[in-house]
Amino acid sequence: MGSTTDRIKGTANDAIGKLKRRFGEATGSPAMQGRGATQQAKGKGQKALGGVKRIVRNAVNRAIGGSDWKF
Repeated sequence: MGSTTDRIKGTANDAIGKLKRRFGEATGSPAMQGRGATQQAKGKGQKALGGVKRIVRNAVNRAIGGSDWKF
């Protein structure tokens, strides 16, 4: 997966997880709160991975001296 895809999916998972967690809090459902927190953590991890991929890709492109090479 590319860095942009990771960041987009991560943002979606983070937002959906937050909604699930808040819904669980509002309804008093610890299970839903847990599922939401888990999905939020997954999203944050995906966003971080996408950021790292972007940083590595940019560093490689700078090291080889051009943007024609795709990582």
